[in-house]
Amino acid sequence: MFSIRNKRRLAAAAAAVLAAPLLWFATAGTSQAAAAAPADDWLHVTGNQIVDEAGNPVWLTGTNWFGFNAGERVFHGLWSANLTEVTKSMADRGINLVRVPISTQLLLEWKAGQAAVPSGVNTYANPELTGKTTLQVFDAFLALCRQYGMKVLLDVHSAEADNSGHNHPVWWKGTITTENFYQAWEWVTARYKTDDTLVAMDLKNEPHGAQNESPRAKWDSSTDADNWKHVAQTAARRILAINPKVLVLVEGIQAYPRPGATWSSPNTNPDLTPNFYNTWWGGNLRGVAEHPIALGADQDQLVYSPHDYGPLVFDQPWFQKAFDKSSLTADVWTPNWLYVHDSGTAPLLIGEWGGRLGQDPRQDKWMTALRDLIVEKKLHQTFWVLNPNSGDTGGLLLDDWKTWDEQKYALLKPALWQYAGKFVSLDHQVPLGGAGSTTGMSLAARYGGGTEPTGSASPSPSTSTPPVPTGACTATYQQTSAWSGGFQGEVTIKNTGTAAARSWTATWTNPAGTSVASLWNGVLSTSGSAVTVRNAAHNGALAAGASTTFGFVGSGPAATPVITCSAA
Repeated sequence: MFSIRNKRRLAAAAAAVLAAPLLWFATAGTSQAAAAAPADDWLHVTGNQIVDEAGNPVWLTGTNWFGFNAGERVFHGLWSANLTEVTKSMADRGINLVRVPISTQLLLEWKAGQAAVPSGVNTYANPELTGKTTLQVFDAFLALCRQYGMKVLLDVHSAEADNSGHNHPVWWKGTITTENFYQAWEWVTARYKTDDTLVAMDLKNEPHGAQNESPRAKWDSSTDADNWKHVAQTAARRILAINPKVLVLVEGIQAYPRPGATWSSPNTNPDLTPNFYNTWWGGNLRGVAEHPIALGADQDQLVYSPHDYGPLVFDQPWFQKAFDKSSLTADVWTPNWLYVHDSGTAPLLIGEWGGRLGQDPRQDKWMTALRDLIVEKKLHQTFWVLNPNSGDTGGLLLDDWKTWDEQKYALLKPALWQYAGKFVSLDHQVPLGGAGSTTGMSLAARYGGGTEPTGSASPSPSTSTPPVPTGACTATYQQTSAWSGGFQGEVTIKNTGTAAARSWTATWTNPAGTSVASLWNGVLSTSGSAVTVRNAAHNGALAAGASTTFGFVGSGPAATPVITCSAA
């Protein structure tokens, strides 16, 4: 196991050879196989990658689960769902990192010994949590993550324990001061400094505010009270003085001055020319180029963490004209945050992205494009969100807190770390899903033998040449809703062959007066009444016995189509 000093030396040497973002998928594997796996799971940074203590690149891919940040002071959903079952289901489905929003207020209450038994836990559904305080519930969750091979990213989501606290633009509010913010982070870091289940700290969720708003967060090299760069740098240094092995994530802000403007400039010039670049809360990292976070000997623990959303959250200007992955990359993502990764400055972890599917074609196009960028660049990510009660995005779970939204999960799945047909844990000893898991492997097993296909653009084994398929598949139709003049249907495609399939095609003929108005999770083409749906980029590869779904909205009278399916 590397000492901290040796780790720094390794990081400095490795940073020079990390110019190609996909290099580690072509080279990592056998070179570390002969070495013993690290005893601990702490992570650090080399260039734009995150690696373990042996220098093996890792991919942090997960989701968010909120509630500890809110007035309930505990995970939402525990009012009906079982903590163990929800946690296990995440691990079984490939979530290797859970971002847990919390409030500074709750951390300070824990620090003062004021943790209370929460009212938001149904002890009939969670008998093991009977009598436990909010802190003890959090510790029980950490223990489950340890058991199932998952890691945790703690995120100060708001100053106060408030369901709408994230709307406040800065890290102080009411009686919660900036010094309180620092002390809360120091306390929680010290409490868990020997627990490598808690591997990362996201300092503050979405600092934001436009230039004409007060308070608002800015980014420069001053020590002003509202300078997020200074506060983040100070908090990071105080955390790393206690635990130099934990990753520290720094989010962006909302607005940043254009060339020639300053933080004292008005929002616009007299001719209405904007003086500021505006984007998503927490999504503006333009200031890193001129004013990077400086952590000295602990620089190799720094990760930048933007947020990005689609038009159903807010109809940004770039959604009000034609766009695609290329235009979003050039016009929005690269100048705001992707340049940090592409330049090798530091890794990126997209802490929030996600939303509803099937309601706005632009939303679906944006989410697929960002997912594809994440996979292409191997950007770390935590999808927003597990909770079905997220009003503007929905969740990976449906309202019963048990059933997964298969359509949304199918979109996310390619952006979850997979190797040799299994999901990869960030724990060297424990496979993702726990002992005996059939869906996951440990980090040591990932690097214990074999290499990834050279030039692979995705960790999924589907990018390598699969066995010759038999070409057999079935298509099963289900009408999910209907109304006057229209209906919604879902088609399940199942590979009934004996080998993996690379692609599939479904066809049917619409009856007179019926047409497909919109479709998701597939590529639609029509010729008169004939309908052809081919797989989307993310759901064409199906293992033998595996299935996927696509959905559509139909216009006209509801009808049950006779669908034929072919695979190749």
